[in-house]
Amino acid sequence: MKSLLIIGWVWPEPNSSAAGSRMVQLIRLFQMLNYHITFASPAQKTDHMMDLSHLTVDVQEITLNCDSFDNFVCDLNPDAVMYDRYMMEEQFGWRVAKHCPDALRILDTEDLQSLRNARHQAYKRDGHLDDTSLTTELAIREVAAIYRCDLTIMISPAEIDLLKTHYQVPESLLCYLPFLYTDKELSRTSAAFSERAHFVSIGNFRHAPNWDSVLWLKQQIWPKVRKVLPQAQLHIYGAYPPKKATDLHCEKSGFLVKGWADDAFEVMSKARVCLAPLRFGAGIKGKLSDAMLCGTPSVTTAIGVEGMTTELDWAGEVAETVDDLAQAAISLYQDEDKWLKASALAKQNRHLLFHHEPFVQQFRHQLTELANNLAEHRQANFIGLMLNHHSHKSTQYMSQWIAAKNRLAD
Repeated sequence: MKSLLIIGWVWPEPNSSAAGSRMVQLIRLFQMLNYHITFASPAQKTDHMMDLSHLTVDVQEITLNCDSFDNFVCDLNPDAVMYDRYMMEEQFGWRVAKHCPDALRILDTEDLQSLRNARHQAYKRDGHLDDTSLTTELAIREVAAIYRCDLTIMISPAEIDLLKTHYQVPESLLCYLPFLYTDKELSRTSAAFSERAHFVSIGNFRHAPNWDSVLWLKQQIWPKVRKVLPQAQLHIYGAYPPKKATDLHCEKSGFLVKGWADDAFEVMSKARVCLAPLRFGAGIKGKLSDAMLCGTPSVTTAIGVEGMTTELDWAGEVAETVDDLAQAAISLYQDEDKWLKASALAKQNRHLLFHHEPFVQQFRHQLTELANNLAEHRQANFIGLMLNHHSHKSTQYMSQWIAAKNRLAD
């Protein structure tokens, strides 16, 4: 059995965010490929984190800018290391390269942080994203981490295209792995139109695109829906609701801020329509994949469907303006024939997008090829060689300086 060290930005919280659920999927994927996993993180533990021992995963707390990690990784001597987002590669990548040079280096981006940030900044300016706003310091750091690794797991085909065309990243460094669901998960039954009521919106409140979506719903979209459907309610769910979110709760207008959802699938299955009016963001959206799994039609934007489309129509409606989003929500809610067609599309699209088997086989093949030809693979990645040789040293020396300073302080 091979060993994998995962260095997490945070401890996995699958009930709080799509990123947490995604990490659990990746853990199970590597276990399926016969890896024993150690999960390490410098983050503070939380009340909502998953007990990884239930997955037979070893857990290790680690410290930023501390030489204790060197002893830990030397003793572990993993066959592969996966960094959870580029920040962890920056912090620990040079230490892994120094002490475990033969370990396969994998980066999991979750989504492109630099793209999400660029879209957020562009939205705050004028809503327009151009090539200039993609060339940011954050993008330089994130793409550099991709080049320094042997393989980067990407969740969205749209982001793979961006990396290949705009940043000139070789396809050999990238691996497309969307959300992965088993036959059982993809075959779940869903409630009928007549058994459902109300609208649902769900997403971690700490995630800026989700909070913006809630505000847009509250201030502009929901009043137009409610005017036509005075008995309908919008149930807003999400982890870590701040006071500014709970203050939006209004029984009179049917805008109900519910906060944490004990079971996201349960609340999604009971709703008639999912609303996800996202004005910026990146990756693929867990709320929309959940809607597909529950056969729940959704109303969203082009940002929402990015990386999640097939040759079939979207399972619901895609719109950009307040009026169009409100009208799409009203139409889906009232028109049973349209709703049934969208619900059927959800079931078809989820099989096309997320059936785990072909992706597991592809990933197994890619890892095997890398392990058997690692020296040649790295030699062909000339930009990666340069970055590992020179530019990355700045973070190494800063980390060593902080470590030395901390030792003197102790």
